Amino acid sequence: MSKDLELKGSRALVTGGTQGIGKAVVVRLREEGVKVLTTARTKPAELPDPELFVAADVATVEGCAIVADAVRDRLGGIDIIVHVVGGSSAPAGGFAVLDDNQWHRALDQNLFPAVRLDRALLPTMLGQGSGVIIHVTSIQSQLPLPDATIAYAAAKAALSNYSKGLSKEVSPKGVRVVRVSPGWVETEAAVRLVTELAKKSGTDYEGARQGLMKSLGGIPIGRPAKPKEVADLVTFLASPRASSITGTEYVIDGGTVPTA
Repeated sequence: MSKDLELKGSRALVTGGTQGIGKAVVVRLREEGVKVLTTARTKPAELPDPELFVAADVATVEGCAIVADAVRDRLGGIDIIVHVVGGSSAPAGGFAVLDDNQWHRALDQNLFPAVRLDRALLPTMLGQGSGVIIHVTSIQSQLPLPDATIAYAAAKAALSNYSKGLSKEVSPKGVRVVRVSPGWVETEAAVRLVTELAKKSGTDYEGARQGLMKSLGGIPIGRPAKPKEVADLVTFLASPRASSITGTEYVIDGGTVPTA
């Protein structure tokens, strides 16, 4: 069986593509010959092609407009959108410490960038009768952690619901919409977090790593996922090799979420 994913010459936007999962997705798509425009709030020190990066805060209306304009100007169209950007900045303490600003921030970071950019770029895909949109959600939409990320989890659940609804509308018109739901992924940020936890608890990195996995209810494979593993899944789903896949969610969490 050929290993060619038939992606060469495609044009893609990857949000949040300068670190973690997003960076791995950008690298993997480019390996397949895709022309990838990526975006983040700040420009990284090193860029292989500065023309294919746009600095913008997609948590804002203005930032999404900047990115949509860059897609049209620099790519001349769009075939693949991968929404990776997201995160949580809420303090620990459960529901009582989350005011309206924290809830709005969670939605602005995790739901509205996808809604706004899809709305801006989908007409091009619909006009050409083809395209793929991948929304990176989270297992927290099913397995929320109430102490600090309840707003984040709710926003990701909203993203998942929106994604499913969108797929029903646009799949008959040639545009596939798929969700990828990671569990704990050992990104650079996750490594920093575990290192800090190890210092605070007086243990080593592996001890803190095991403790964090236990707090998630355990990861049956015994380790978190790697960014490249998520990127490999995203790249396959974006390819014509997955042309019958739409409207569904792929969980990549090492078995963290128990099945019914």
